[in-house]
Formats: sequence, C-alpha cells, structure tokens
Amino acid sequence: MSKEGGLGAPTRHPIPWTDPDFVDAGKIDDELRRVFDICHGCRRCFNLCDSFPRLFDLIDDSPSGELDTVPSSAFKAVVDACTFCDMCFMTKCPYVPPHEFDLDFPHLMLRYRAAEQARGETGLRETQLAKTDRNGKLAGKFAPLANWATARGNLGMRNVLSDLAGIHREAELPQYHARTFMDRAAESPAVNPGAPAHGRKAVIYATCFANYNEPAMGTAARAVLAHNGVATEVVYPSCCGMPQWEQGNLEQVATNARKVAGEMAGWIEQGHAIIALVPSCALMLKFEWPLLLPDDENVRLLAENTYDITEYVVALAKEDGLAAGLEPLAGGVTLHLACHARAQNMGAKGAEMLRLMPDTEVAVVERCSGHGGAWGIMKDNFDVALKVGKPAARQALKAESAWVVSECPLAGTHLRQGMEGLSEDVPRTAAHPILLLAQAYGLQQVEAPSS
Repeated sequence: MSKEGGLGAPTRHPIPWTDPDFVDAGKIDDELRRVFDICHGCRRCFNLCDSFPRLFDLIDDSPSGELDTVPSSAFKAVVDACTFCDMCFMTKCPYVPPHEFDLDFPHLMLRYRAAEQARGETGLRETQLAKTDRNGKLAGKFAPLANWATARGNLGMRNVLSDLAGIHREAELPQYHARTFMDRAAESPAVNPGAPAHGRKAVIYATCFANYNEPAMGTAARAVLAHNGVATEVVYPSCCGMPQWEQGNLEQVATNARKVAGEMAGWIEQGHAIIALVPSCALMLKFEWPLLLPDDENVRLLAENTYDITEYVVALAKEDGLAAGLEPLAGGVTLHLACHARAQNMGAKGAEMLRLMPDTEVAVVERCSGHGGAWGIMKDNFDVALKVGKPAARQALKAESAWVVSECPLAGTHLRQGMEGLSEDVPRTAAHPILLLAQAYGLQQVEAPSS
C-alpha cells in the first residue's frame, strides 16, 4: 500500500485525449469535485499559483464552508489560473501517483481546457497568441516595426494592443528578429579538434523562442558546444506545442509531436543527441509527448534522446571534461530555476553548469517567477503574476549578484520586471545561462538589458 510522503517518484498516466469520456462535462465535474475536496483538506499548495487561493476562497466563502455548496460554474476561475508550472505535482502534493488518491492537478486542468477547446469555447485572443510560428514569421518580416509597436514605452500602441489582444500595457514582451536562428544556422562554428568531447554530435532543436525571439541563445549554445568538440546541426520542424497545450488543443500538439519526432528519428539513428534550448520545450519532448502518444515509436525514441541544453553541458563536463578557457564571471550570478526545468526531475542543472565557471559565486532562486507562458502578460493576470513572482524577485535582489538569469527566457524577463518594482538598482539580466557560459569562454558577449 502506498503511503503519504513516501519516497516513490511521482508517476503520470497516459492522457486518453481521444476517448470521448475525456471531454465529457459530467465526468470532468465529478473528477474536479473529487480532486478539489482532497485539495481543500490538505492546502499545502496555498502559496504556489493563484489556482489554489481561488479554490480555497470559493470553499471558505460558500454557505456550508465545504465544496458541496460551491457551484460548478465557479470552477473555471480556478482552472484559468493554472499556468501548468507542474510545481504542485512535482514538489508539493503528497497524493500524486502512485498514491491511491491518484491526484494530478495540472493534467486535470488540461482536461478541462481540452473540453473547452472541443466545445469551441477557447477565446480568439488566446488562440491567436498560441500560434507562435505564424506570429514569429510575420513579426520577423517587420521586426523593427513590430518591436517599436510592442515596446513598453509606446503607450499609444500598447493601449491598442491591450484592447485588441488583451495584453497588459506594462508587460515586457519579447522582441523579434528579421534574421532567425535558423537563418544563422549556415554559419556553423568550427569544431575544436583538441577538446575532450571531440567526436560527439548533436542536433539543436531551435524552439520557437530561440528561433524568432532570441537567436543569440542558439548561437551561444553552438559556440560553446563547438569549443568543446561537439558538432551540431540546427533543426526546427515546428513548435513543440506548449502554447497549444496551455489552450487544451491536444490534437494540434499531437500533430506537432508526430512531425518533429518523425524528423528527429533520422538524426538519432545517425548518432545525434537532441538538445532543446528552452526547458518548456524539453519538458514537452521528454515527458508530455510520450503521455499524449504512448504508442508512437518516434516519440518514445525522441524522449529517450532529448536533453535540456544545461543538462547536456553538465553531462559533457562529467563524462568527458570541458575544454579549457573558462574565465570567472565577475560579481557572480543568481540563477532562477525555471519551473519547467525543475519539472524535468533532472536536478538543478542550470546551477551545475554555471558552477563550471571558476571562482564564480552562484546563488539559486527556487521560487516561481509567476509568468506562466502567455498567461502572465494578459491584462487580467499581469498584476497577479507579479504578485506570485515577488518572492523570487526579492530573493534575486537579496543575492546582490552582478547577473540574474533564468533558464526560461520569459520567466527571466518577468523576474526583471518584478525586481524593477522593488528596487532602482537591478542587476543585469541574460536570456539564458548558456549565454553567460559563452561569455565566460570569450566566445560571445551578452547583449542584455540593464537597469
């Protein structure tokens, strides 16, 4: 018999998204009430995302003070506050499988949103924002204009964007580049033949963010790996589908998964490791896709051969040793451990990678930034997102490092906004720790916003 607080690793079940019962409103309501009643009796997750305070307030303010007098129509507010950070499942909940209560809060929220998607109730704004490939291609063609229009200081355009797209006018938005990471991939860095890991080869899965919004992440990763003897190719069949996942559009996620996994299978058979540059994408490839398509051999093969970039560099250092040339990072660095990096259950690989730099102080922040993908930029959520991320911002400032960085670029941007709200003296931030490692090698300088 399983025990509360046991040492067994959390496990997840395949997602039966093609079963009609999966989107059956009555069955979903029954499961919501079962799970919410367990959460009500536990309340360990009260200080995570806003889903749990909303749930507990609904119960406490109900006529009976129990779940039985909370109307089902009120549950949508709880579902809408879930950002799929997975921290309740990974770090807080004592009732996840293999416990007999079999509680998986994030995947239940996913099921609710999948039912909304099936009924055609997903909002037009959210649907359009989730089309990251299309948006990136369009904005990239007019990058200077797009970046001007979405800048925080452009109040006129940001007010229009707020009215049309529901994006908060103060939320920092990622910039676009006319020359994507894929465009730059032809400029392959020379591989160091004297490096201990010479002979390894890997495919960089560009991810939509690195491709359209932060190509420097990709070029830095390739430069670091080439200096360490790893030959790389850059491949980007399509988005991992995380934005669609957040909307419950599981059919689109499955389509993307089959396409990407099918193309990556050939590279894996040729001996390439697959490296994702953003932890949300690595999480999808390694954990969520196999639950969505458990019988797809290509998906299984990809999951078994995918690494987060920090995970790969740390493995390289342990198994082969790194090439010489790393210099200290003056003033040290504070790393925000992204929720989707933690959810990969691989350890604090971002911190381990940064500690490879000699004589460099590395502080770690293990609190959610509050961003939650596109959730945190919406005008209905932005203030709550800053509130959720305030403890992380406070810890980052307290460390007094010269640099603050997150494995999730969006989380890092949001964290910087949180720090700006608390202090006028904000450290420099970088989009990803791989940029700092490239700078420590003298391979690429970080172009980062400063306070």
